Amino acid sequence: MSAFDDLMAFQRETSALGQIAGRLGWDQETMMPRGAAPQRAEEMAAIEAVLHARKSDPRVAEWLDQADASDASGKAQLREIRRSYERTIKVPADLAKALARVTSAAQGKWAQARADEDVSAFLPVLEEVVALKREEGAALAQGGDVYDAMVEDYEPYTTGAQIAEIFDQMRPRLVALRAAVLDRPSPKALDGSFDETEQMRLSQKLARAFGYDLNRGRVDKAVHPFSSGSGSDVRITTRTSATDPFNCFYSTIHEVGHAAYEQGINPDYALTPLGQGVSMGVHESQSRIYENQLGRSRAFTGWLFTQMRDAFGDFGIADADAFYATVNHVQNGYIRTEADEVQYNLHIMLRFDLERALMAGDLQVSDLEAAWNDRFKADFGYAVDKPSNGCLQDVHWSVGLFGYFPTYSLGNVYAGCLYQALRSAVPGLDGQLAEGDTSGATTWLRENVQQYGGLYAPREVIARASGVEPGPDPLLSYLEQKFGALYGL
Repeated sequence: MSAFDDLMAFQRETSALGQIAGRLGWDQETMMPRGAAPQRAEEMAAIEAVLHARKSDPRVAEWLDQADASDASGKAQLREIRRSYERTIKVPADLAKALARVTSAAQGKWAQARADEDVSAFLPVLEEVVALKREEGAALAQGGDVYDAMVEDYEPYTTGAQIAEIFDQMRPRLVALRAAVLDRPSPKALDGSFDETEQMRLSQKLARAFGYDLNRGRVDKAVHPFSSGSGSDVRITTRTSATDPFNCFYSTIHEVGHAAYEQGINPDYALTPLGQGVSMGVHESQSRIYENQLGRSRAFTGWLFTQMRDAFGDFGIADADAFYATVNHVQNGYIRTEADEVQYNLHIMLRFDLERALMAGDLQVSDLEAAWNDRFKADFGYAVDKPSNGCLQDVHWSVGLFGYFPTYSLGNVYAGCLYQALRSAVPGLDGQLAEGDTSGATTWLRENVQQYGGLYAPREVIARASGVEPGPDPLLSYLEQKFGALYGL
């Protein structure tokens, strides 16, 4: 065997172990008994130690020195293995193991603190997480910007400063649109009680409608919806609320976007660096375009309206046009995952600025709740009423995902570019969506984005698919046109 073959065989075993670690995380969120949390923390730490040892194995460096690839995919494999190796060897094994142990324990403590509305119960373990992440970031940055090193895990070849520049371009138009919309009468809100078992049945139907292969996946419930896995085992979760079925349905569609990306990758790349989404920004472009541009479109909501009438009977919305307005209504709210398209990115900008300050040491964990509440009041005009609607609402910081939040808005930016191209490429799109048929859109996305996995750099895959360099204008124009029409602006 050649050095390249040896390296790829080793890499596939490492990736398989990584998938096992991911399955432990899925189980922790869905099936694991609460009392198992301390043991699970030790299990996660043990497997992280094995993964770190493999990723930093000196043989990887030797193989990389000797390996050669003649085609584009082989060269991309070497590029990504080298990038991962160079990052891994900068982080001491004991630190990687400590992070795995603490974040696994912190996840359970966050969930309990959130349920109890008790920030003080969560802050001590968050202090540990932040301290370890700062240490990791410093090791990775080697004198550079610690937050940039964090972002690299989720959006390679992107810096905090570049993200801030994009957000600075977006903020004025989003703030102006938000103010204009909230100054207009609001559509009728959904009211009543919706059977949660029936919600899960319809969520399965929605998952299939958007092309999710349930032979290689499953839908479960979790506190915080997520997607997990790649290749032939890609699982999603959603959540239900008796008074808000949209939370279930659009969480499902969103997570199906993530899962469809993983299921759509060229199977030749399975268990290799190219066999997963290239970045979380590109991942979010899929989940957000599924959820918003497709799932909240006038065409698709017309179909969903009939499905809900069949499932729940008359639920107080007169017709498909009124239902479309209800699905897309803009209103004050605290929760990022429930935010409308107009305000969602403002929630992300808040988190981006706070976590960037935490990593820089400009904000201390003890001051986080006050900083969050002050920023929220300044941005949205009203006060946070309870911690679960404030700094305890998201799981990300408890599990050490610093640098992840901005990729949600980058995903929206990318989705805007892709949707602009999709509309031109699939002229009969609205007619298909009105029948509950998303295949024209999802096939285009699979062929132009998803199949490539990690073959191209994040911005490159979006540029190749959309024909334009990624930027916020297509997204902002889409939002202004859609909500301008909805609210008569």
